[in-house]
Amino acid sequence: MSCMKSIASVRPRWRRSALALLCALAPLASHGEDLLDIYRRARSADPVLASADAARGIAQETVVQARAALLPQLSAGLSFNEMHDPDAPANDPNSASRSRTRAATATLGQVVVDLGKVSQWKGTQAQADVQEATYRAAEQALYVRVATAYFGALTAADALTTTLANEDAFRQQVEQAEERYRNGLSALVDLDQARSFHAAARANTIAARTSLADAREALTEITGSPPGELKTLRDDLPTNPPLPADPQAWVSAAVRDNPALQAQQRSVAAADEAIETARSGHLPTLTAGVDVGRGAGWPLPVANTDGRTVTTVGLVLKVPLFAGGATQSQVRQALYQRDRAREELERQRRQIGRDTLDRYRSVLAGIGQISATREAFEAARKALDSTRVGRQLGTQTMTDLLLAIQNLASAQGAYSSVRHQFVLNRLLLQQAAGAVGEADLAAVNALLQ
Repeated sequence: MSCMKSIASVRPRWRRSALALLCALAPLASHGEDLLDIYRRARSADPVLASADAARGIAQETVVQARAALLPQLSAGLSFNEMHDPDAPANDPNSASRSRTRAATATLGQVVVDLGKVSQWKGTQAQADVQEATYRAAEQALYVRVATAYFGALTAADALTTTLANEDAFRQQVEQAEERYRNGLSALVDLDQARSFHAAARANTIAARTSLADAREALTEITGSPPGELKTLRDDLPTNPPLPADPQAWVSAAVRDNPALQAQQRSVAAADEAIETARSGHLPTLTAGVDVGRGAGWPLPVANTDGRTVTTVGLVLKVPLFAGGATQSQVRQALYQRDRAREELERQRRQIGRDTLDRYRSVLAGIGQISATREAFEAARKALDSTRVGRQLGTQTMTDLLLAIQNLASAQGAYSSVRHQFVLNRLLLQQAAGAVGEADLAAVNALLQ
C-alpha cells in the first residue's frame, strides 16, 4: 500500500509518525530485491531442487548399468601358481618336489537370451522417467515456494508496520487520557482502558517482529543467504478471473500435465516391468562365451599345452527348475506392488482434481475478498474519524475510540493478507495444472514496485 493510503492517515500525530516510517522504507523497497532476484538465487542454492537433480542423475546411471549387463563383457586374467610335494621321489626324473605354472587368459561373454535382464533394463528406464517427472515437479514447486516465502515476508512486514502504527495510536490515547485525568475531565477507568490497549499493542508488535524475522528466515532457507529489502506489491493490483473460465478445463489440464501425477504414472509402468522381471525367473537363459588362454609350467608341461594358445568357444544354457517357491513369491510380491502403485495413482489423481478446483475457487473468492476488505478498511477509517469527533462531543466513550483504532488495524491487516494470498493462489492454480513457469513468476514480479 502507498504511504498516502496507510492506516496512519486517520490522525495528525499518528499520521506523521507512521508516514515517516512507511516513506522511509519506500525508497529502500524501490531499489530492493524483487521476486525474480530471489528466485535466481534460490535456483542455484536450493537444496530441495539440487537433491531432486541428484536423484535424477542416480536413476539415469542405473539405466546405463542395466544396459551394460546386456552388452559384451570382456575380462583378462594372469595367474601364477607354485606346488611343493615333499613326498616326491628325489631319484625320479619325471617328478619334482616343486612345480610352477603360469597362465594368461582373456574371456569374452555375451548374453544371447535373458528376458530378466531385458525387463530390468526397461524397469530402470521407467524409474528414470519417474525421476525426470519428479524433477520437473520440484522445479515447479520451487516457483511457488519462492513466491510463498516472498509474500509471506511482505505480509509479515505489513503486519509489523500496522502494529507499530497501532501501538503509537494507543500510546497517544494513553497520553491524552493521563492529561484529561489530571485535569479532572475523565475518569480513571478511561486511563486504565487506554493503558490496557496500549500494552496489548506492544505485545502484538513484539509478536509481529518475531513473525517477520521468521518469514525472512524462510527466504534464507531457500536461497542460502539473507535477503535484502524486498519490493512490495503495488496498489493497482489486477483482479482478473482465471482463463479459461471453466474449472473442469483446469482439472483436465492438471490430470494431463501435472508432473507429480506423471511421476506416479511412470511408477506404475516401472511396477509392470518389475512383474515381468519376476516372471522371467522361470525362463531359461542363454549365454555365449569365448575364452582364450596360454599356460606354461616347469619342470613339466601343463596339460600338453605348454606355450600354446588355447581358444574355447561355447554356449551356456541355464534352465531354472526349482527355487523353493521364491520365484513365484517374487511374482506375487511384484503384483501387489503394481496394485499399490495403481491405487496411489488414483489417489493422487483425485487429490489433484480436488486441489485444482479448490485453487480455482480460491482465485475467484479472492477477487471478492479484495474488494470486501478494501471496503472494510475504508469504512473502518471513516468510523475512526467519526468516533474521534464523537469522543470530542461526548457522544462516544474511550472504549468506542479504542475499539475503532483496533478495528482499523485489523481491517488493514486483512486487506494486505488477502492481496498477497490472491497472487499466490493464481500461482498455485498454475502449479496444479502443471503449467507454472518462470514467465508466470515474471508476470507476478511486474506487480511489484
